[in-house]
Amino acid sequence: MKIGLVGFSGSGKTTVFNALTGLSAETGFTAARGRTNLGAVKVPDARVSALADLYHPKKTTFAEVAFSDVAAAAAGAQGQSLDEATLRAMREVDALCQVVRGFTGAAGEAPEPLSEAQNLENEMNLADLILIEKRLEKLKKEKSKSSEVELLERLKTALETGTPLRNLEGVGAEEWVALSGYRFLTQKPLLLVLNVDEGNATNPAPADLAAHAHEAGLGLVVLAGLVEMDIAQMEPEDQKEFVASLGLTEPAVGRFIREAYTLLELISFLTAGPDECRAWPIRRGLTAPKAAGKIHSDIERGFIRAEVTHWDELVRLGSEAKCREAGKLRLEGKEYIVHDGDVINFRFNV
Repeated sequence: MKIGLVGFSGSGKTTVFNALTGLSAETGFTAARGRTNLGAVKVPDARVSALADLYHPKKTTFAEVAFSDVAAAAAGAQGQSLDEATLRAMREVDALCQVVRGFTGAAGEAPEPLSEAQNLENEMNLADLILIEKRLEKLKKEKSKSSEVELLERLKTALETGTPLRNLEGVGAEEWVALSGYRFLTQKPLLLVLNVDEGNATNPAPADLAAHAHEAGLGLVVLAGLVEMDIAQMEPEDQKEFVASLGLTEPAVGRFIREAYTLLELISFLTAGPDECRAWPIRRGLTAPKAAGKIHSDIERGFIRAEVTHWDELVRLGSEAKCREAGKLRLEGKEYIVHDGDVINFRFNV
């Protein structure tokens, strides 16, 4: 999973990137313009740790989230625009996270997080609309009668009325697959991060921003970027003490990733044994064979059945054998929908 951090200059976007990844990318207006920072973070997962305590494996592997700190868009309430390099970088990711300023600016200007969020959404809407109009113009010159014309016209109408494509109803899964090459920005899941100062770290988001996020189906996380950047550089034990002193329950990365998982409709199934305990992130609703394919395509092709138990039952009872004796280990077939926290051993033909 790759998430692109976006936002206007002065929002503290790279500070949030450092807070999430534990890296030390250069921040502020003196940072190299146009440079994209890359980083990855292991997804905190107590279930993997519990299974590792049970099996003492040679290797413990957590799921990872990759972050791309996309070069900032121009600042200012008027005339904002996303250049081609920024647009290309935004199209390459699975989801977008917009960092919006929730603190007083360098020149003393008050934050306007709702306006900032709406401005970038409008910019993405315009970028998608231009892309569709160019394609339609080409198809009409070719006098194409394909279903693509009708579908793109529907998308164009939605964008012209201010509806992001992620909220467009009536487009089937196969139609979206046919359009996947366009990598529309407003189709991507969008998570808002309100970057506040330390004094507001535990306060909720402003009511108007929260209402906007709810109505638009967006994720929303509040964090104090500068403080969280310092926390990310600390040793784990020091982190716990400092986080507690701020009135928080955990560093920002845990809250962020949970919100991102919910927004992307991701879950994790687990594999466990003496060689490795591992979390495998998948889309919610996948069948057992499709989940097996995340491990290796050969397992999906040769799928016979899945041996499934839930992680907490396995930890409680202490072994697969005891889970089987207690009726907590099941054999599931090709139609089984994998659930979050399932520990699965796949049987397959080579």
